[in-house]
Amino acid sequence: MGLDYGTKTVGVAISDELLITAQGIETITRKEENKLRKTCARIEALIEEYGVEKIVLGLPKHMNNDIGTRAEASIAFGEMLKRRTGLEVVMWDERLTTVEAERTLIENKVRREDRKKYIDKIAAVFILQGYLDSRSS
Repeated sequence: MGLDYGTKTVGVAISDELLITAQGIETITRKEENKLRKTCARIEALIEEYGVEKIVLGLPKHMNNDIGTRAEASIAFGEMLKRRTGLEVVMWDERLTTVEAERTLIENKVRREDRKKYIDKIAAVFILQGYLDSRSS
């Protein structure tokens, strides 16, 4: 399972059974940044539904490789997921995945006002696909 953790949404992607390709499945939305109970419950339901064995969580580093407040929040979220699910959580450098997701949506002629609905889910696909590709090389 690949996750793009943001302040208001979490994009979710799942790999195929052969661990070759990633597909976006949904964007979890929450009303407040610190309200994670329903978000975690939904992630746990998806873990059960898809038989997830590992979580790949995007780590939003700065371009100079520094860890900022968003990356610290992602690390804390990853630790919480590890405690709640018992699964391994791999932190994956997600720099430029949102830019790449935006570019993909533009190339596919998705209207500007509709892009917000898809961008986090597509970013989660890029995070998970990057991890899957690294395993095969």
